[in-house]
Amino acid sequence: MKQSAQARLVQGKATPRGRFPHVVRAGDFLFVSGTSSRRPDNSFVGAAVDDMGTSRVDIRAQTRAVIENIRDILLAEGADLANLVEITTFLVNMNDFGGYNEVYAEYFDETGPARTTVAVHQLPHPLLTIEIKAVAYAPRAEAAQTREP
Repeated sequence: MKQSAQARLVQGKATPRGRFPHVVRAGDFLFVSGTSSRRPDNSFVGAAVDDMGTSRVDIRAQTRAVIENIRDILLAEGADLANLVEITTFLVNMNDFGGYNEVYAEYFDETGPARTTVAVHQLPHPLLTIEIKAVAYAPRAEAAQTREP
């Protein structure tokens, strides 16, 4: 029997800033849309603006929040970070690569997903300095076992 792709919005996560899902399941693969550090209330982890309008962004806090948001999205599909096979990271400033890499290493090592990191001109909000999209391999039988108590 042919199965079509299934798109899903994940409850408790920030609503996408466009008409797209958080994740799409296509067979045994999960495709996670570009994910940021945005919270459901539209504030951003790792970002602050002072009374003078000067912004401060913490790449380490944002990276951690992005990875945790991806983890939550995967968990909603019965998978976890261990199921990731590919990550593409978009950084607004390559000077943030060191801090990003440092936090990334808290979650993954050389046995983790394939990874590409690229510099981009900007992301959808000036307080965002990182966005990650991901692909996970999560066979349905394995996903069903993960959800059992």
